[in-house]
Amino acid sequence: MLKTILSVSGKSGLYKMISQGKNLMIIESLVDQKRIPAYARDKVISLGDILIYTNEEEVPLYKVLNNVKAKENLQHIMLDTSKATPDELRAYFAEVLPDFDRDRVYPTDIKRLISWYNILLDAGITEFDPEEEESAKSDTDDSDAEEENKGTATEVKKESKPVNKVTPKITGTSKMTATPTKQKPATGKMRQRTKQK
Repeated sequence: MLKTILSVSGKSGLYKMISQGKNLMIIESLVDQKRIPAYARDKVISLGDILIYTNEEEVPLYKVLNNVKAKENLQHIMLDTSKATPDELRAYFAEVLPDFDRDRVYPTDIKRLISWYNILLDAGITEFDPEEEESAKSDTDDSDAEEENKGTATEVKKESKPVNKVTPKITGTSKMTATPTKQKPATGKMRQRTKQK
C-alpha cells in the first residue's frame, strides 16, 4: 500500500497516485480528496522507498509505522507536534525505534512521521506491510514471462513501476520537506531507497 502513497516536496500531507501520463501523474490528497497534477519536475517520493537511519542499519518506513501502530493500539498519536520540544519528540521516537540515529534523524523528521501516521489512519490505511505488494509483483513477474511470448511484456513492465517513470532521479541521500520551505542541502536523515536491479 505504501508504494502508491506519495510525499510531494512543497506540498503538505500525503497523496495517492490515481493515474499517470507521459510527463505527469494525477494525485489525490488523502486529507481532502482533491486531485492535482504532479509533474516530472516535482520531487515525489513513495513512502515505500523511505528508510530511517538507526545506529546499525536502515529500517524501512513500514516497520516504523507498524511499531507506532502497536504502541498506539491503532489510535492517533496524541503528541502535539506543534508544542512538543525536540527532547519530547526524540523521547517519543525512542519508544518506537529505540536505536534510531540521533545525529541523522531530526525532530522535523519525527514530526513528519507522526503527521503521516495520523493522516494514514484518517484515510483508513492501517496495513503498512509490503507483502501484498510483493506477492502482486511476483504475480506480475509470472504474467510477464507468459506475456513475453506474446510480445507484450514491455507494457506490463511499465505498469509495475508507476512512480519512477515521471519522478526525477534522486541520488545519494535526500532531505524530505513536506512544507513549502527552501530545501537545505541533503543531510541523509531519511533517504530514498535506491532500487537494485
